[in-house]
Amino acid sequence: MRQRSSWDQYFMDIARQVASRATCDRKHVGALLVRDRTILSTGYNGSIRGLPHCDDVGHMMENGHCVATVHAEANAIIQAAKNGVRIDGATMYTTASPCWPCFKLIANAGCVRIVYGEFYRDQRIFEFAALLGLELVSLVPDTSTDAASVAAEVGLETL
Repeated sequence: MRQRSSWDQYFMDIARQVASRATCDRKHVGALLVRDRTILSTGYNGSIRGLPHCDDVGHMMENGHCVATVHAEANAIIQAAKNGVRIDGATMYTTASPCWPCFKLIANAGCVRIVYGEFYRDQRIFEFAALLGLELVSLVPDTSTDAASVAAEVGLETL
């Protein structure tokens, strides 16, 4: 008998597909906003609407990071707002844990849960998620261990 994917795995697989649309070759990230097992919005990291893609014209680098792109999580929130979709109470699925600025957007947008793939650089999200009661879940791909070790280090559940 075939084993069905969990809902978290199902939505993370979709987020990985969304990441395939990213237009900054330094990192491809996909994000999905979901409530009641319904996809509300998607986003991937890419240039400001109407401007050339990093993949085509190069990167705008500051402190070792490309700042020309809008992050996947922000794009998912923006897309929902643009289309009048309420995201309060939603779960954010993202292929990489949110950076600090995106974490603040997710929290203020009213999301109650973040499910992420690989760990991406900012430990502050763990402390502030705990303070806010915002659930963080690491959904580690079979080939990665660093997200699991980060989650174990701070006492988070790993699926």
